[in-house]
Amino acid sequence: MATTRYPNTNDLRRQVGSPRSKGRENKDTLCRNILIYGNCRYEDQGCTFKHADPSKASSPPDFAANLAKKAFNVESPSFTPAPQQAASKKSTFSSQAASAAPFTPRGVGEAVQFNPAAIREFTPQNYEAGNGNASGSGQDNGIYSDPFAMGSLSQALPNAQFNPYAGGDPTTLPGSNAAFFSQQFSSGPLPPPNYHLYQPVDSFRLDLQPWQRTTYDFFIPAKMREEMQKKMFATQQIMPNSGLPQLERWHSLFPLDTNNRKNTTSFSYPSWMYKAKHITKDRYYSLRRLEGYRLTNENAILKVMKEWKKIKNGSIVTVHEIFTTREFGDSSLIFVYDWHPLAKTLQEHYFHVTPGTRYRPTAIPEATLWGYICQITNALKTIHSSGLAARCLELSKIIVTDKNRIRLAACSILDVVNFETDKRTLEELQQDDLVKFGKVVLSLATNTQAFHPGSIAAALESLGTRFTTNFKEAVTWLVSPPCAGESKSIDNFIGGVATQMTTFFDLSLQERDEVHCHFGRELENGRIARLLMKLATINERGDFAGVRDWSENGDRYILKLFRDYVFHQVEADGRPALGVGHMLSCMNKLDAGTDEMLMLTSADNETVFVLSYRELKKMFDRAFNELVKQSKEGAPGSN
Repeated sequence: MATTRYPNTNDLRRQVGSPRSKGRENKDTLCRNILIYGNCRYEDQGCTFKHADPSKASSPPDFAANLAKKAFNVESPSFTPAPQQAASKKSTFSSQAASAAPFTPRGVGEAVQFNPAAIREFTPQNYEAGNGNASGSGQDNGIYSDPFAMGSLSQALPNAQFNPYAGGDPTTLPGSNAAFFSQQFSSGPLPPPNYHLYQPVDSFRLDLQPWQRTTYDFFIPAKMREEMQKKMFATQQIMPNSGLPQLERWHSLFPLDTNNRKNTTSFSYPSWMYKAKHITKDRYYSLRRLEGYRLTNENAILKVMKEWKKIKNGSIVTVHEIFTTREFGDSSLIFVYDWHPLAKTLQEHYFHVTPGTRYRPTAIPEATLWGYICQITNALKTIHSSGLAARCLELSKIIVTDKNRIRLAACSILDVVNFETDKRTLEELQQDDLVKFGKVVLSLATNTQAFHPGSIAAALESLGTRFTTNFKEAVTWLVSPPCAGESKSIDNFIGGVATQMTTFFDLSLQERDEVHCHFGRELENGRIARLLMKLATINERGDFAGVRDWSENGDRYILKLFRDYVFHQVEADGRPALGVGHMLSCMNKLDAGTDEMLMLTSADNETVFVLSYRELKKMFDRAFNELVKQSKEGAPGSN
């Protein structure tokens, strides 16, 4: 008969159990299950091999002791190599004995089947809060203590977690240690959080995605920065050979007039504008000079200054001083005002004609005109409430200091000039202010600089085609004379434009919030600038306090490596890394002294330091304090 392709399965069957018993010699051989597993499950089922000592079989096995013997711990005896002659002996058991199958003596019977239902389900002890076992000890099952046993959760977990930045009282929390909190927080206010991230006030940030943040987000807008830099440049601008004199308390006079034509329309005297710096206050002011004015009554200056010094209003250029001088070669009257760089008058802003070009009128939006009305109304309210009159309300005497921001710039001048000649009452002067106010607004709305008596009515009619009825009625009320028995006042006008006043007030608040946002950015930048100046005084300093190459030793060398880590990093291809975010983040972490770790490496990769920003901040403070101490005591050998 031909042989089968596959061999007999009975011959290939895996032998289960131990080899066949050979008689009494098995009783002297130790069972392999005892060596491998510590016990033999077939001991009571007819296993013929040697097991544990019968005298020890009656006592229950100490599982914890056996476990301690088999586990690796620090108390295990150290390994001692056997003598060289014992090394030649062949080991009885191989290293694979631990993974061998359980030893089952042959002839005992079938193996015990695994029954999962007989295994008791594990249940953690003392898990529920408030149970009877308040001590937290594990349940003793006779073998070992339950490692999952938990104490009373009412003691381990508080009912409420105290937030140190919420401003509450930590001693009022259930289960809190009042003595501990009173000791921790009795010395002063709660500590501030770590400000290691650049976090300006960004309520008015543009709606960009997180990955669209640009370098300009860390600074004020470019347009605003450019305007402020132009104003600073105009403030520092000088004219070396101007020929202007130096006054008693003023120097560096700079002419502000755009033309050299003498104009006597407003004050009956030629007037000139200058920028000058006060000698003692070290501030710039604008000086308005009336040429050829001879003062006949000194009480005019004293009385006017006493009254106008009380006026503080954002829509009025503050007057600080009035004096006379002969330094210009004549008798001149000087009025000192606040300095607003690059300010233009309304006439220059809207009616200026460049030589060689044709005048093109500019259509001013109604919202902008309402803003001008609200600002002039605010100024007149303050002036009239103080028992004064503005008097000089003209396009050439109202300046634009910022976008849609105007101020009355020539107050108090006519009070001095016409101190003895003008006999009109205060009520008449205030009524005249309202009429001039209306003419200014009408000029801006119709792009007309001057009106004759017959053209005002036609200009008012033309307002109905471009502006709302409310605007037309407001301008008409200002330029029209009061009716019989009617008393026109700025308070009556405010009641008629209250809606527009609230709108302008809301816009002012929004603008203030935006400026506050930019201020928050520059606050962060100012803090970083001070930190950089301190770091620059430490880095690359030579011999100091008797130490050669002071900045190259000790803590100062680590600060030098930190400087390189922040500002001298390169990309993978060797290009310099100029990421502003990395620089600001590192400097803020240094300022806050965070626990974040960083690695500093020298240029030759021979020196590596791994430390935290907290340790780096301590080094930074120690190094700078050495400089501060030496600067107060003086250089060695200087005395």
